[in-house]
Amino acid sequence: MNKQLGTGATERGQALPLAPPPSAVRPVGEPPAQPRFATRRWIILAIAALLLAAAGAIWWSVGGEAVVRYETAPVTTGGIARGINATGTVNPELTIIVGTYVSGVIQELTCDYNTQVKRGQICARIDGRPYQSIVDQAKANLAVARAQLEKDKASLAYAKVAFERLATLVETKAVSKDAYDSASSEYQQAQAQITFDEATIQQRQAVLDAAQVNLDYTKITSPVDGTVVSRNVTIGQTVAASFQTPTLFLIATDLTKMQVDANVSESDIGGVRQGNKATFTVDAYPKRIFEGTVTQVRQSPQTVQNVVTYDVVVSVTNPDLALKPGLTAATRILVDQRSDVLRVPNQALRYVPTGSAIRDSVQPRIWVLRDETPTPVQVVTGLDDDEFTEIAEGDLKAGDKVIVAEARGNSGKARASVPRPRL
Repeated sequence: MNKQLGTGATERGQALPLAPPPSAVRPVGEPPAQPRFATRRWIILAIAALLLAAAGAIWWSVGGEAVVRYETAPVTTGGIARGINATGTVNPELTIIVGTYVSGVIQELTCDYNTQVKRGQICARIDGRPYQSIVDQAKANLAVARAQLEKDKASLAYAKVAFERLATLVETKAVSKDAYDSASSEYQQAQAQITFDEATIQQRQAVLDAAQVNLDYTKITSPVDGTVVSRNVTIGQTVAASFQTPTLFLIATDLTKMQVDANVSESDIGGVRQGNKATFTVDAYPKRIFEGTVTQVRQSPQTVQNVVTYDVVVSVTNPDLALKPGLTAATRILVDQRSDVLRVPNQALRYVPTGSAIRDSVQPRIWVLRDETPTPVQVVTGLDDDEFTEIAEGDLKAGDKVIVAEARGNSGKARASVPRPRL
């Protein structure tokens, strides 16, 4: 047997392998552990790549040539118009509501949509037989009253003769005083009866007239010349006028004269005046612009969902009948305008060069490109609209180039000097 001489050696002097420490033993099938220095190497490489990319970007932005391109617009002379926008409805200038005073069944209908009617033309008839019977009864009562008057006139004539005869006899004392007084009373009563009969005739005549009016109301006539724009009844329909007059027709007096009832908000109503010019468009003719004039600014406010608006009436002629009642109109009302004034685009008042220390000022500044250098110019502005602003005062003239925007870029070449804004 070999005798152990020491750790890891045999008797013959040959070295034996040492047992691995417990921590070095790995289970079967587990991949060998990666060295720590490999992970650190990948981290270092990633950081280096990021640094190189940042350095390239800095060189591109700083080391390259900064190119500034200014977008300019010329100072011009022309007109400026300030307006407010509102939505309204196209309506005829005057629309007549035709109703009925009496109740009954529609027996005849002679007017329809778009019918051209004249004043007094019959558009419908209500069954008038019940009202005709009332008229006939009133006529009979009037005839009775007139006959009674004739009878009482005869009685008055007899009473008068009897009274006069007794008046002669009483003087000779041929008849008693009592007989004379009785004849006098009968004569006075006959006179009063005549007055009563005449009043009764007037009363019966008034009843007859009222019955005739109701009979006449069974004929529904047009009160004006115009066009029927709405019909709300049909033949055989029963209309009742007990508590509220039913609407049978709507008649527009003249469709060649229309108006737009525009709803203007309370924030804009202060600038609207009678006589202001207005333009509007409708969806039916999107490429056509209609022109009108403000004829009325109504003082009655309308509140819908806490939004207060006022009705502004814009009158417009409609010779070709292109505008129809009820169309929605997108209206623009001109509240102020200037002609032949010096003006600049609105973008010029909002532009400030990059890197400029001039940002805010009590008075507006405009940047003008002079000798390829942005130069600020103090101005006093006037009227403005959605596109231009009037220049009332300032070192500007027609043809000057005002800056409205800028664009910056790098050419990748050696850095060159760029004109700085002139302060």
